[in-house]
Amino acid sequence: MKILARHLTADLFNCKNNKLTDIELIKTMLDDALADNNLKVIDTKIQQLDEDHNLLMAILPDGHITLHIYADLKYVALDIFLCQEDAEPDKLSKEIRNFFKPDKTKTTVLKRGNFGNAKEIKPKVKTKVAPLRKIHNTGAKVIRILARRNHQ
Repeated sequence: MKILARHLTADLFNCKNNKLTDIELIKTMLDDALADNNLKVIDTKIQQLDEDHNLLMAILPDGHITLHIYADLKYVALDIFLCQEDAEPDKLSKEIRNFFKPDKTKTTVLKRGNFGNAKEIKPKVKTKVAPLRKIHNTGAKVIRILARRNHQ
């Protein structure tokens, strides 16, 4: 099967790294992660889109990586597009996730340019969702809150 690229997207929720506003530190992490994965960088762009939204983009000869960082929401949207049939965006994604330390991630991996069976029109999608820390006794907490309000 001929595949032109691998495309990984990930939503990183409730990131625990308190350095979400340190864009230079995040750029250094991204540069190191790319080097660790033997990915050459043509150019890196950093843009503050608004007070709470920063964008980092690394342009590669064989793809790109983007990070949209929302510090107030403790949320990062990650996009890795690698134009190689044997690319492993999961390895790069893991390093980035380890830096941001999210409670929950939602990852989707697409095989782009799949020229396999011509009759196959649906894309092959692999989606993984990492569990959020379990919330214990949510119902009991709601009942206690409501009971307190009724007693006031």
